[in-house]
Amino acid sequence: MDIRSLGLPFRVGATSYIVPDDLLPNARFLAPYVQDMQLVLFEVPSGPSNLPAAATVQELAVLGQAQDLTYTVHLLHDLRLADDPLTDVRGAVGGRALSLALRKAQQIIDLTRPLRPWAWVGHLDGRTVRGDDVPLVQMADWQDQARAAVDQVAAWLDRPAQLAIENLEGYPPDFVTPVVMPTAVSRCVDVGHLWLDGQDPVPPLRTALPRLRVVHLHGIHARDHASLAHMPPAHLDPVLGVLLDARFDGVVTLEIFGEDDFWSSLDALAAAVQRIRGATIARSTERLVRWNMD
Repeated sequence: MDIRSLGLPFRVGATSYIVPDDLLPNARFLAPYVQDMQLVLFEVPSGPSNLPAAATVQELAVLGQAQDLTYTVHLLHDLRLADDPLTDVRGAVGGRALSLALRKAQQIIDLTRPLRPWAWVGHLDGRTVRGDDVPLVQMADWQDQARAAVDQVAAWLDRPAQLAIENLEGYPPDFVTPVVMPTAVSRCVDVGHLWLDGQDPVPPLRTALPRLRVVHLHGIHARDHASLAHMPPAHLDPVLGVLLDARFDGVVTLEIFGEDDFWSSLDALAAAVQRIRGATIARSTERLVRWNMD
């Protein structure tokens, strides 16, 4: 099924790990069926890496232009300003003590810039303030550091909104909001992470809509990032209903891995859209009948 046939306001994407091969074969596989591919990159020190060569990036760009396939790029490391927790904001921004996460973010941005990505997606490194009893002063200091890190990454982009900050599991749904709101960057709402934490994703999704650029969808079934088919309509339909009602025009990534989960997730997405549209038609018909009876 080509997802374009559904006429959705948003672009539907999948990850670069659907077939067991490299980035370019995955893009070739996905292009007839979806509209975006999220590059999931890794680099192990003194070990394997899938960072693409410049020639591969150019081939991806040509393929994308020819087949209406855009790209989102997941940054390698959770963003933090400096590796030394004692480094203050001014010293790090001065360029002498930027963290490995920021240096790698700059490398990935420079490497993938020819793709003109829809978004570069990044997490915040909130491990030091993850507990419930973090002093307000410590939280405020972390937010300043995180905001400076976000601003630094945004400065390497053509537009700050191309950076989308994603929520992680195990954190409050609004954890990233105080960091993102004073900046010009965007949001990536990972619905699967909220489901994993037992949270209703609709309120945080609605809150993020003015800044929303990317949505990650994946099911929960004995593991994270399972097929969307595992999510009952009572969970999935309200999420898609919010996006359809808002005419969300960003990217919705099926953040799953493997061909079986890909096909079943596409089917689940299409079925949910059909249920929502059917219910909308039914409500409109009911209102019309009542109006005529009156």
